[in-house]
Amino acid sequence: MNAKRYFAQFALSGVVIALTGCSVMSTDESAPMWEDGKEYHLTILHTNDHHGRFWENRNGEYGMAARKTLVDNIREEVALADGNTLLLSGGDINTGVPESDLQDAEPDFRGMNMLQYDAMALGNHEFDNPVEVLRQQHEWAGFPFLSANIIDDSTGEPLFDAYKIFQVDDLRVAVVGFTTDDTAKIGNPEYLTGLTIKSPIEVAKELIPELQEKSDLIVAVTHMGHYDNGNYGGNAPGDVTLARTVPGIDVIVGGHSQNPLFEPDVQSGTLILQAHEWGKYVGRLDMTIVDGDIVASDYKLIPVNLKKKVEKDDGTSERVYVDKEIAKDPTMLAMLQPYQELGQEKLNVEIGYTDGKLVGERSVVRSEETNLGNLIAAAMMKKVDADIAIMNSGGIRDDIPAGKITYKSVLQVQPFGNALSYVDLSAEDLKDYLSVAASKQAGSGAFAQFQGVSLVLQDGKATQIKVDGKPLDDSRTYRIAINSFTASGGDGYPKVTDHPTYVNSGYVDADVLVQYIRDYSPIAISQYAPTGDVMR
Repeated sequence: MNAKRYFAQFALSGVVIALTGCSVMSTDESAPMWEDGKEYHLTILHTNDHHGRFWENRNGEYGMAARKTLVDNIREEVALADGNTLLLSGGDINTGVPESDLQDAEPDFRGMNMLQYDAMALGNHEFDNPVEVLRQQHEWAGFPFLSANIIDDSTGEPLFDAYKIFQVDDLRVAVVGFTTDDTAKIGNPEYLTGLTIKSPIEVAKELIPELQEKSDLIVAVTHMGHYDNGNYGGNAPGDVTLARTVPGIDVIVGGHSQNPLFEPDVQSGTLILQAHEWGKYVGRLDMTIVDGDIVASDYKLIPVNLKKKVEKDDGTSERVYVDKEIAKDPTMLAMLQPYQELGQEKLNVEIGYTDGKLVGERSVVRSEETNLGNLIAAAMMKKVDADIAIMNSGGIRDDIPAGKITYKSVLQVQPFGNALSYVDLSAEDLKDYLSVAASKQAGSGAFAQFQGVSLVLQDGKATQIKVDGKPLDDSRTYRIAINSFTASGGDGYPKVTDHPTYVNSGYVDADVLVQYIRDYSPIAISQYAPTGDVMR
């Protein structure tokens, strides 16, 4: 809390005392409750962008069972030192792992209930399902879902709570939620019907002053993204812009951009935190508060059974823990195990049908255009309304045989969990990008599968380019759908993650293909047959 807010409250309290002669507590709810000069200790624990990772990965990393042991131990440590804890989430619990997706993230929200989260921000991926599913998730969770800027049109009020005020010892801690307004752009329009997504910053300008009168500390749980120095590019404004624009927020617990902030980004006196993704870390902020001000703080990200590869003397390698191993809580494991087993069973459920083999065999897909490469690129293009899609063949790992298609068979094709991304390029920049992509060597994982474009490669340059059958228009921009691996410069593709128009949609590549197959099944391989439109 800043000094300005404290003195405003002190002056108001003095007026009340002079007029009534009564105690501040009995006459004015806005007056502070803390004792002058007394130290209060509050620890904020936080995660964000969980994306269905209730179970550990195949290397035994992260997972909610180990997270529970860690959080329980920290809570006990803090309590023994006469402190208090709040456990918060920056949102995006949904979408990312089929065992979770196929069960509407029930294991994840029930796991968060066992972890005793105090509140979470609504993320954009909370709207990957109908609102009825989100309300069911709220019941499973048993804690507040917060977003001040997502409005239910039928009531004119926030869909869930805008904020909650927690009584923590003598401190009133307001936790307020904000969701990126990019949700309207990257969310499923079908599930956003009846909702208005306002600018979180404009809402905060009105709401934060109100909360200053009701609380001693303001914590914003946000799903807006952390962009270095406020350079949010093609994304909606994020946490840095919020902190610089709206005074009075003490701490921002963020998500959406999935950054590991190993120390707080301090902007205009606001501490901005983010704990990467998937429960890989638990963020811990220990604060000492005196007279309503944060007078000291300490912050760290605690790895949850993360491992690194180390080389051994015999030339082989092994994975070792980055930090000490965290035991898995047996009660959490017992609760989650049936969901994991059921999820595995559901992977074999049919999602569609193909009338012929979709070719993803390594020796073929890395050297020539294939029907599976075209299908994947078509799904990418459709999902983000792109003009062109480009898929690196190294990300295609198997065939899909003729007949029924299961979720499991799609995961065998795209097992890496890359996110679908896109970038809007000028016609001139597009020529340069296509020149690099089309030049990728046959036989390598970088070899590109295209959709939506035709071209002729001459002397390393893309020529005779047509998009949707039409020559390039120098006056317009074109959207390219790519995965997050190539967007980051993987396989030697141009790095575009720092481009002003770059957007990571957050949708997992396999899930995008699954949805496309469901929507267009039965898949007729004749519609995805090689066209020879890209001549190289």
